[in-house]
Amino acid sequence: MDQSSAWGLDLGATLVGPSRTRFRVWVPHAKSVAVRLRNAQGEPLGGEPVYLAARPHGYFEAEISGVTAGMRYTYLLDGAKERPDPASRWQPDGVHGPSAVVNPKDFAWTDGQWRGLPLERLIFYEMHTGTFTQAGTFEAIISHLAYLREEVGITAIELMPVGQFPGARNWGYDGVYLYAPQSTYGGPQGLKTLVDACHAGGLAVILDVVYNHLGPEGNYLGDFGPYFTDHYRTPWGPAINYDGPDSDEVRHFVIANALYWLTEYHLDGLRLDAIHGIYDFSAKHLLAELAEAVHRIARQEGRVLHVIAESNLNDPRVIEPAAVGGFGLDAQWNDDFHHALHTALTGERDGYYQDFSGVEHLAAAWREGFVYAGQRSLFRRRRHGRSSRHCEGSQFVVFAQNHDQVGNRALGERLSALVSLEALKVATASVLLSPCLPLLFMGEEYGETTPFLYFTNHGDPGLAEAVRRGRREEFAAFGAFVAHAEVPDPQDPATFERSRIHPGVPADPRRAAMLRWHQGLIALRKAVPALGSGRSGRHGCRVWAYEAESVIVVHRWVKGERDALILLGFNREPAVLTLNEPAGQWRLGLDGVAEEFGGTGEGAAPPCLIIGPEGVSVRVGACVACVYLRTNGTAA
Repeated sequence: MDQSSAWGLDLGATLVGPSRTRFRVWVPHAKSVAVRLRNAQGEPLGGEPVYLAARPHGYFEAEISGVTAGMRYTYLLDGAKERPDPASRWQPDGVHGPSAVVNPKDFAWTDGQWRGLPLERLIFYEMHTGTFTQAGTFEAIISHLAYLREEVGITAIELMPVGQFPGARNWGYDGVYLYAPQSTYGGPQGLKTLVDACHAGGLAVILDVVYNHLGPEGNYLGDFGPYFTDHYRTPWGPAINYDGPDSDEVRHFVIANALYWLTEYHLDGLRLDAIHGIYDFSAKHLLAELAEAVHRIARQEGRVLHVIAESNLNDPRVIEPAAVGGFGLDAQWNDDFHHALHTALTGERDGYYQDFSGVEHLAAAWREGFVYAGQRSLFRRRRHGRSSRHCEGSQFVVFAQNHDQVGNRALGERLSALVSLEALKVATASVLLSPCLPLLFMGEEYGETTPFLYFTNHGDPGLAEAVRRGRREEFAAFGAFVAHAEVPDPQDPATFERSRIHPGVPADPRRAAMLRWHQGLIALRKAVPALGSGRSGRHGCRVWAYEAESVIVVHRWVKGERDALILLGFNREPAVLTLNEPAGQWRLGLDGVAEEFGGTGEGAAPPCLIIGPEGVSVRVGACVACVYLRTNGTAA
């Protein structure tokens, strides 16, 4: 990996010599700012605090001799408030403790030849560091990388947020130190060790970052400057100040954070959480500026870097190029695909699921990306979205499960607790055979049944009780969830422990069969170009929705390669389909009812199909999930 980029972090504590450190912090309304130094154990050193010099635009800065890596420090604002560094690289004692000086160059990277993976090759595996292993650390993940790569077939791990949050248990979206990897996960060294090991095994690493809000506990940014604004409100509290007075420095703080993760930690991309909570009416939106900065670093360093958004706006501007007025992000999550798939599988219609029904909506997600592209949404009680049919499939990330869609249920149930094994296989095939970028949620590959619950470890009793109450109130729009007598207490350590998974090749026959199904689908996706994601315009996809039979038929092709024909059944009973196209001879490549995948073999799909001018009648079993490959030629 080429580290010749001139970019370097200009905030926080930066070593400029063996025993000399520059401190730089933005405090625009302070009269004085000083650094109070401590030793590596956090004990205060004798002497007076060292005052920083005022610099333009509200910055304070000074170089201090005798400060080495590992020493700790706080800022003293106007001689009164003592606070950790907003740009702290490490918070070894938690969100309220002093910051620690880190030497970014003290890690011996071995990934010098790694350049990243192109977008279309990404098969994501989303994981929560704390619950993926028993140890709950970055380095504990390393022993499972061979399993993920070889037994499952994923190509990228996606870490839920790791910025320092209060306590030891949290999803990560309550983080308050954007630059400091969570100390209980292993801090800076642990994260670098994990990333280096991933690259050694050919795996990319994507990090979930949160730029729409900060958590409440340990959030001292407001003491330093106008990082927040009352002009807008988010579901999580005051919005970050991206377009008001003094917002240039706030924007710099966030964009520098994005570049920091990609350069100092060699990450391959960022997933931006809930960008619909980023309010910016500047002529150049923060997201466009961020994407531009990331892609500039990628060019300078000869790397492939990705910026992926989570958004509920259904606005293709997020992924449209800057040349046509878009923000220029590389991809975005497509919740419509999930919602359509979930309702087809479960029949649930509460909350936002009320906008989806049958299989036609899922077919629309296959064809066009967004299902809601300007039509009226019952849930929102207004028109929603804009057409994305001009966007590439590889600009969308799709999933049957993720941390939100599982963890934001009252009892954190996975699909494995809601539908049959056969239906689970249909869900998996829908995701892994789509023209989009597939994402699996940790444990999904073998049908994990443990819940993924919402958990916190706040030290403030009032805040802890507010979180408990908020969780109960959150499900008001989901009648089926409210029926449960008790929502698990997020503060209870048992809630966290119940969410741990046990990754690896399972001994249980049912789970082993589910793992083999994932292996087969991913192997087929990699081997057959027609089943991958592409950005070249060579890919084609036609979808037929048999609403009465609850079956979707998909024809996928790439010019010059074998076509694929996919049957996905959400039918509870066997059905008979008449296929009039695509014409040709087709041989069965994969069938979910096969015994190796935990099926009985009953209702197996025909081993061959010949679709001629008169069409062909096909009897399919309940919850069919199968793939045919053309045997007579290739796509034109």
